[in-house]
Amino acid sequence: MSILKPVAIVSAAAALCLALASMARVNAAEPAVAVPAAVGKAQLSSTAQSETIVLAGGCFWGVQGVFQHTQGVLRAVSGYAGGKREAATYEMVSSGGTGHAEAVQVTYDPRKISFGQILQIYFSVAHDPTQLNRQGPDHGTQYRSAIFTAGQQQQQAAEAYIAQINAARVFSSPIVTQVTALQGFYPAEDYHQDYATLHPNQPYIAYNDLPKIANLQKMYPAVYRADPVLVMKR
Repeated sequence: MSILKPVAIVSAAAALCLALASMARVNAAEPAVAVPAAVGKAQLSSTAQSETIVLAGGCFWGVQGVFQHTQGVLRAVSGYAGGKREAATYEMVSSGGTGHAEAVQVTYDPRKISFGQILQIYFSVAHDPTQLNRQGPDHGTQYRSAIFTAGQQQQQAAEAYIAQINAARVFSSPIVTQVTALQGFYPAEDYHQDYATLHPNQPYIAYNDLPKIANLQKMYPAVYRADPVLVMKR
């Protein structure tokens, strides 16, 4: 099985996530860690029909895949956040010098899943929040752990939840996740959307991302959905 993406689907430059896997020893995704449910100030209620949060946690394929399999999520779009609009291309972001992080814009129905539950999945299943500027085989600030908030209430709740998890000492190292106000989210190129669903046999997906989706089903069966909510119409 080739470690590179099929040329017919992506450009050679877009093979970076997979190519990095060939340069590191990759046995599986980062192990899932059970984190406590959000309580107190970490909770955030809403009566809106939909809310949005932008989450970064390594290569966006896996983060998108996890939330596409989460009940109550209406849409999960891979993209870029943290930098300028003109630098929001895969080739530029992959350089690590744009300020962007690979991120996923998660739009959800707060009547079906709460902000706290979204973050619980993010911290326990979607990535390892103790890894600084890296995730698994991927290295660079573009793979940092970050929450880009849509307002002060989201920021306060996210910061309170991080403090709650750190106090619970469920991780052996402190959480390094950045919490910052969202300045702009820029959807990634079409070939990055729904990638984990479309290419389950790609080595990077099989080793790093499918285990995350399996952990979602195992740890949160009540919110797991077998059929993902996809971005592109097929």
